[in-house]
Amino acid sequence: MTLIGRLLNNRRASETHMAWNLPNLRGPELLRLTSRHFGDGGSLPLEHCAKHIGGADRSPHLAWTPPPPGTAQLLLVVEDIDVPVAKPAVHCLALIEPAAGHLEPGALAARQPGHGVRLLRSTIGRGYHGPAPIKGHGPHHYVFQLFALATPVDAIPGTTPPDRARPRALLSALTAPVLDRGRLTGTFER
Repeated sequence: MTLIGRLLNNRRASETHMAWNLPNLRGPELLRLTSRHFGDGGSLPLEHCAKHIGGADRSPHLAWTPPPPGTAQLLLVVEDIDVPVAKPAVHCLALIEPAAGHLEPGALAARQPGHGVRLLRSTIGRGYHGPAPIKGHGPHHYVFQLFALATPVDAIPGTTPPDRARPRALLSALTAPVLDRGRLTGTFER
């Protein structure tokens, strides 16, 4: 696997197509997103990585500053922007009640999500899927993006229900004004 990683080293999705840069998800950047498990740009602990590489596949603690008045829903998108394909891999997609204020470790588990969390489809499945980059591919950046939406995602007319929509289709179809947003990046390398 290390050889494959080295051969693909120059092939990366990049930030260009991540949720943060979609025109319909642009907005102020005043939300401050933090974690007690890693700092912005810091390494994600193994516990928050995929089970098949020795982790527990447990989502990290996340906290944020209060969203602005009028926030109907929070949208959390976790993307690996370094996968060797055209677009970032969505590791988690979730809707969160605005009053939550934080997520405890494991709150994005597919089998038992935390209170106020509604898990949607990601590239891999439902729930949080921790890092498991190809050996030798170099560091991968996992961008946790939080968007404060003015209307609930269910209110998007003429689209597939959010629970069944593919992540890229859902993200592109969102029309709710983004009242605020914030992001936090963790890294991991094998």
